[in-house]
Amino acid sequence: MFLPVERPWVPEFELTPELLLQGYSLGVFPMAESRDDPEIFWVDPRQRGILPLDRFHVSRSLGRRIRRGGFRIAVNEDFSATLAACADRPETWINDRIRALYEGLHRRGAAHSLEVRDCADGALIGGVYGVTIGAAFFGESMFSRRTDASKIALAYLVDRLRSGGFALFDTQFVTPHLRSLGAVEIPRHVYHRRLAQALTETADFTTPATSATQDLLQRSTQTS
Repeated sequence: MFLPVERPWVPEFELTPELLLQGYSLGVFPMAESRDDPEIFWVDPRQRGILPLDRFHVSRSLGRRIRRGGFRIAVNEDFSATLAACADRPETWINDRIRALYEGLHRRGAAHSLEVRDCADGALIGGVYGVTIGAAFFGESMFSRRTDASKIALAYLVDRLRSGGFALFDTQFVTPHLRSLGAVEIPRHVYHRRLAQALTETADFTTPATSATQDLLQRSTQTS
């Protein structure tokens, strides 16, 4: 039902959360052209972005920002708000249909958010959300309302994925921002092979405790 495509392919059937998971398991992911475009198409890039969990790079400036604190990390505290914040930008691929689909995946326990909140007032200042199947985490989108908030979210996300036993962190594409943190591109056939292996393994996103700052930075220094 799902095909590896060079060009976007628009499905002719009604997309459901279950079919969405099937698509991920076959290596494709959904997008829309814009917030106002109701159509959804599947994407299977020739070069796939991943963030090797043993190569995440915490720069000196990010390390200083994490040590300074003033934030707290939450998991699935407000998935809807995180999703809405990721879509709250002039140009976005997250239309209403996609938002509804990920809300459905979250209710099924297959989509999760990691949130960065201001300690003073609890405001949501950054975060990331994605989908989990087996030992694969498919990062969908992230946002930042304060300097470095999305980088902080990624640092704690990578630490959680390591602790939870994940084998693959799929970023879909590689932006300059992600490349600076250790993301790389791999050929599509290599990605599909790694995905197939990750799907045979098990991992846990919700159980690991959020690491103390010093533990997180020490592990990142040892593996980056």
